[in-house]
Amino acid sequence: MDADYIVVGTGSAGAVVANRLSAASDVRVTVLEAGPPDKDRFIHIPAGFARLFHSETDWDYATEPQKQLDGREIYWPRGKTLGGSSSMNAMMWVRGFAADYDEWGEVAGEGWNYANVEKYFTRIESGPLVVSEQRSPRSLTAAWLAAAAECGYRVEEPNSAAPEGFCQTMVTQRRGARWSTADAYLRPAMRRPNLTVITEAHATRVLFDGNRAVGVEYQHGGRRQVVRARREVVLCGGAINSPQLLMLSGIGDRELLADHGIDAAVHQPEVGRNLADHLCVPMGFDADADTLFAAEKPGQLVNYLLRRRGMLTSNVGEAYGFVRSRDDLEVPDLELIFAPAPFFDEGHGDPYPRHAIAMGPILLKPKSRGSVTLRSADPFDKPVIDPQYLSDPDDRDVLLAGLRITARIAQSPAMRAVLGAIARPTGATELSDETLETALTSVSHTLYHPVGTCRMGTDDASVVDPTLRVRGVDGLRVADASVMPTIIRGHTHAPSVVIGERASELILAG
Repeated sequence: MDADYIVVGTGSAGAVVANRLSAASDVRVTVLEAGPPDKDRFIHIPAGFARLFHSETDWDYATEPQKQLDGREIYWPRGKTLGGSSSMNAMMWVRGFAADYDEWGEVAGEGWNYANVEKYFTRIESGPLVVSEQRSPRSLTAAWLAAAAECGYRVEEPNSAAPEGFCQTMVTQRRGARWSTADAYLRPAMRRPNLTVITEAHATRVLFDGNRAVGVEYQHGGRRQVVRARREVVLCGGAINSPQLLMLSGIGDRELLADHGIDAAVHQPEVGRNLADHLCVPMGFDADADTLFAAEKPGQLVNYLLRRRGMLTSNVGEAYGFVRSRDDLEVPDLELIFAPAPFFDEGHGDPYPRHAIAMGPILLKPKSRGSVTLRSADPFDKPVIDPQYLSDPDDRDVLLAGLRITARIAQSPAMRAVLGAIARPTGATELSDETLETALTSVSHTLYHPVGTCRMGTDDASVVDPTLRVRGVDGLRVADASVMPTIIRGHTHAPSVVIGERASELILAG
């Protein structure tokens, strides 16, 4: 089978690339998706996303034991279905700061600065992606925003170029249901005769003729298959799968590849390095009522099915705000998030028996850096993921500052009126420094935003250049969150869609 372009992965960026490339009727595009079609009902019911964790639509990764987090392995869910992680995320549309994209412009060329990427946000938000207000937010979410105001923080509209306060979350939903990039970009494009989408097709390596990528080998139906590319191969597997596939294909650190018996086609030591992620510390509190505790009651299901209203439309992370750990910072370095739900243990532990909420800080600009490396040369082996959380002591100090702000908001009049005892960390009875330290090490987890493992840049050491071409080979690009040279102060879905839009233009421009 031949195509002009091969796209590997259908997530926040990959679905966009598949749509935009196949819009040119004179080219053929083949898309490989390792997971099944996005038919699971919990993909489409917003509040049900945690039901997808550890399922067939989840890559179901875990980190190496994290020394600074009590030696815990941190669960990393990643979407393995049409739409990728946009089919199992919390649907939060948070652009980030103009300053974040200006950082990209400094290291990867002015085409990536905010002045140049803002047009993509405008295009995306005016369709095909639907970005909407929440239909049925909980009253506790309004109380939390009131509490933030009582503590001196501004309540403002979301997604300005320089956020300075708190807001209710904008969500990628259409009439109360999830609207993934599969819904927005891929499914409309699948009607085109020049686009072929193959699900349950696990890419195992990129094929080369000399130093040019000419195809992809993949496993489908228990058999080895090959699709060949006349023009380019575009990897859109995300911050874990894209570097893994590069390394399996001989692009990576020569010595590390040799350890697994892989000959290096291109010695590129930074493949898999520069891993950054947002660490979140969600503290839990009992609440009096109006949480998502009863979201699965029959009445809520009827309300959702008939009216697309009620608790099941919730994205769980219903509000957030940006704050500074120190007054002298020009730009906030923390996000606080609020969930009117007992979203403890990432939603997959034993059900909490009563009303509760979760809220806490997110480290937006971690100094700690980790890596994704091969476990073996077997493409079906999960890679070694080591984010090295809090390995830089400054990160710990910033998160503790965020926990102190969280505690202050929890003790404000608006929150005192609706909150009860501390539910997480377990056994805590007061918001003491000891409790905050315990929370940091015992309940922190990823906010599901890994980036940077195929970073772009103008320097020779970067994995991809500013046009997203992989250095050292022809006909191969990466277009997903792995190319982000720095992590943004926001959520990675929005900038990943932008990367997909911009990558498509760069590819079609030749």
